[in-house]
Amino acid sequence: MKFSLAINFERMSPTTDMRDVARHTLEMVQLAETGGFEIAWAAEHHAIEMTIAPNPFQQLTWWGQHTNRIRLGLAVAVAAYWHPIRLAGEAAMCDLLTDGRLEFGIGCGAYQREFDRMAGGLKAQESVPYMLEMLPLLKQLWQGDVEHHGKFWSFPKATACPKPLQKPYPSIWAAVRNPVSFDWAVANDLNVMTWALTREFAEVELYMQRFHDSLAKAPAGTRRPRFSTMRHTGVYGTQQDAEMNVHSLNRVAGQFENLFRGDGGVDNGFPSEVELASLDNRAEYDSKMLQTNLMFGTPDQIIDKLQRYETLGVDNFIYYATYGLPMAQQRKSLKLFVDEVMPAFADKSPKRALAGAS
Repeated sequence: MKFSLAINFERMSPTTDMRDVARHTLEMVQLAETGGFEIAWAAEHHAIEMTIAPNPFQQLTWWGQHTNRIRLGLAVAVAAYWHPIRLAGEAAMCDLLTDGRLEFGIGCGAYQREFDRMAGGLKAQESVPYMLEMLPLLKQLWQGDVEHHGKFWSFPKATACPKPLQKPYPSIWAAVRNPVSFDWAVANDLNVMTWALTREFAEVELYMQRFHDSLAKAPAGTRRPRFSTMRHTGVYGTQQDAEMNVHSLNRVAGQFENLFRGDGGVDNGFPSEVELASLDNRAEYDSKMLQTNLMFGTPDQIIDKLQRYETLGVDNFIYYATYGLPMAQQRKSLKLFVDEVMPAFADKSPKRALAGAS
């Protein structure tokens, strides 16, 4: 099992200097590279301070200029927000400028508030067809000319300029959850990204079962894609630090529920917090449950938890670093992970990044 870092440009207060936020994310990525992480992931989000990523290719290219080996992943491009020619070209340029280190992720998006502003009010649950039309176009544009007349996009003959450095194109990942999305990913030779949110380990087991079910239905000779899963992660040594992790997570969870449901206020980019106790799913934010289900704990506790993921067959565990935790605490946690957790998996997580595309 290998490890990846997911980190956002995150600002929880208008008093935080964005230059400090930018420097922090780069330092975290550099520490992850030194520690042997395989991939650093950047998201795409718009008009919110808790996840600042209007064009993740800029972040990835910047990280690439200050690192040497770690692969650079987009998690994920929201298909409905893009034109295929632009997305193909920007991804290819990023791959070129980072010397062939791009890992390309595609998904449907999550926040209704973003769809209201970026996709003309499209309902988030109706965005899947955009992704289905987008994917084959990207593969074709990365390889040569294509003319397209589809439901959502139509354009005369065109190609991506430049072409990706990786041939025929970078590894592609899809954010998946339901059985149909797993079937689609396996059928299209896509690596899969899963996120059990704050739910118990059984949710990860469910995703792995869906993955195996999709592989079992696939034609003989189908490549087994890679399976990744993400968890909020915090490594600590004191009860005070444990409480800080849970408090930070709950604060961000209140904002997440606001954005996901689309029924809360956002002032100057800062979402208000939904009262978690008022939610039908409030049990998902219970303090003890969070410490159990998430990758929270002492180094020894984290090792024990991760071994369950490795035994399950997870190929890549994604360490989600930004959930309102102070920047100094984020660095402290990642350093503990590198120094005291990674050695337990050292023979299975070499410090050399994978080369090439699938």
